[in-house]
Amino acid sequence: MEPILEVRDLVKQYPAVRAVDGVSFTIAPGICFGLLGPNGAGKTTTVEIMEGVTPATSGQVLYRGEPLGARFRAEAGIQFQKTALQDFVTVRETLAMFRHLYPAGRDVDEVMRLCSLEALADRDNRKLSGGQMQRLLLAVALVNDPQVLFLDEPTTGLDPQARRNFWDLIRSIKAERRTILLTTHYMEEAYYLCDVIAIMDHGRIIAAGTPARLLAQHFNDVVLELPRADFPGDPQQFPLPVLASGVRVEISTADVETALRTLLERGVSLRRLQIRPRNLEDLFLELTGRELRT
Repeated sequence: MEPILEVRDLVKQYPAVRAVDGVSFTIAPGICFGLLGPNGAGKTTTVEIMEGVTPATSGQVLYRGEPLGARFRAEAGIQFQKTALQDFVTVRETLAMFRHLYPAGRDVDEVMRLCSLEALADRDNRKLSGGQMQRLLLAVALVNDPQVLFLDEPTTGLDPQARRNFWDLIRSIKAERRTILLTTHYMEEAYYLCDVIAIMDHGRIIAAGTPARLLAQHFNDVVLELPRADFPGDPQQFPLPVLASGVRVEISTADVETALRTLLERGVSLRRLQIRPRNLEDLFLELTGRELRT
């Protein structure tokens, strides 16, 4: 199947840093593709080049096999990380204004139903909550009935209920066979929504594939979690790999029975023990490190 988006040897050089360093990947039609990475990894720059917002130093982005042009602009929808909407304008008026920018697209009432905005149609933009504003911005990105949708960290700052509601909206859009490119810092979100992910660091793609395949490639163990208060002694002296933070201890092992016996032999209480499989957060930290990025 021909990819709907193709990135070829993309480079973005600024005077002091190479933000994107030879990135290449393809996105198949009808999937949700997640682009992940720590702060400063180059993912937002990559997405802005793919959107046609930022010029590349070199390399190419193709939409349906052609350079970005009029067809791409007509068929793409974008929800930016930050967007300022006009004050003293209602939700319906905002959507009508953006809808008139395109020769074709969805009916405003249809978009409001899709994004659960009917009850907010006459509300001033200034009086929207964070979750309501994100739903409106998603609706703005959908008014032209796009075939490919760019979502740049769309749920940052939302409470868990609003985030889950937004996830349901994204899944309903994906069910229409729209292609979605998502950037996010929430690993649970990426696992829930994305068919394929690519992890960037220092301007390069360092891993790509389905979440399940990447986890299987990098891990063959599970994680035992304990409160630090239940783990006596020095964790570094424990005979299994231990990661200790201020409040908890994590033990990675492929042999749970042996690990449990060892814990009991050393007098560790198992009352608050939790056993979990590896997840995308583990993979993210394994590949990009635990150091704080600024």
